[in-house]
Amino acid sequence: MTDRPYSTLLTVDTHIDIPWPDRGDFTQDTDYRHVDLPKLRRGGIAAACLVAYVGQGAIDPTAHAAISRQALAMLDAINRGVEGGPARICPLAADIEAAFHEGITAIVPAVENGYAMGEDLSLLAQFRARGARYMTLTHNGHNALADSARPMPALNDPEIRHGGLSGLGREAIAEMNRLGLMVDISHTARSTMMQAVRLSRSPVLATHSCVRALCDHPRNLDDEQLDALRDCDGVVHITAVDAFLRPREIRAQRPVSVADYVDHIDYVAARIGVRHVGISSDFDGGGTIEGWRDAAQSQALTAELRRRGYDHDQIAAIWGGNFLRLLRAAETVAAG
Repeated sequence: MTDRPYSTLLTVDTHIDIPWPDRGDFTQDTDYRHVDLPKLRRGGIAAACLVAYVGQGAIDPTAHAAISRQALAMLDAINRGVEGGPARICPLAADIEAAFHEGITAIVPAVENGYAMGEDLSLLAQFRARGARYMTLTHNGHNALADSARPMPALNDPEIRHGGLSGLGREAIAEMNRLGLMVDISHTARSTMMQAVRLSRSPVLATHSCVRALCDHPRNLDDEQLDALRDCDGVVHITAVDAFLRPREIRAQRPVSVADYVDHIDYVAARIGVRHVGISSDFDGGGTIEGWRDAAQSQALTAELRRRGYDHDQIAAIWGGNFLRLLRAAETVAAG
């Protein structure tokens, strides 16, 4: 573990996109990816959630079949991508901790956008069998499961399609709970998020969202949503997308920085507690800010948290402990 700074912290980045089509280069130190295995290790990132992201398209059987095949192929690529380097797929909280103690980078697969399952609930078990531990219910645009925070005119989306979760979406959450597949409410409409909190038997999480009180963007969570996360023992993982961190007028004047990012952590910690906030980058999916341009620069967040007076235990909770708690909660519910 000599190449891992801050080695006493089990750090988890909860949302990283994988480039697609896959280039088979995850173990290489590239100059065009924000995240690869060498960068993760230089930045001291112990575990990374790599997501199979699929964009929203038509809601029909033909489109669903094609996008489901893509999602499965992406999960297969994530599993293959760890070969040849000091990393392994770690779907369970105990697996992540064991890998950390061995100095091995843990990779946690996930799925972004419930569109990936179309209207076939059996695909959730296939995702889980490939190591996936969460699924983001929507992306930009409504799908068959739920309403999105950002309806897409190009897809002829009405402002509201289901009024939150559809009947299928409710079934999907029950099946996700059964499988130990966590419910990610990033990208969802407010109505979807609040219904998911009430329905899910395990805590829900936002794997890559920010605070609406600091940046009024439809992708961000308002105070009532933050309170709902606290009440279900969930977590919001602040993400490094500049448009979610600061409003346009500020971004026009200066780059968004690590300090701006930690302002969102401060806000959540003050309102609902350190127990309910975590960290994500959304690297290779739009995330990048001044001081945290790639995974190798991840130590900057730890330094800023220390500068603001967070102690070791608090930083450990923010950087990974809270996420591991949710994993264990989902595992307990699945074990029944």
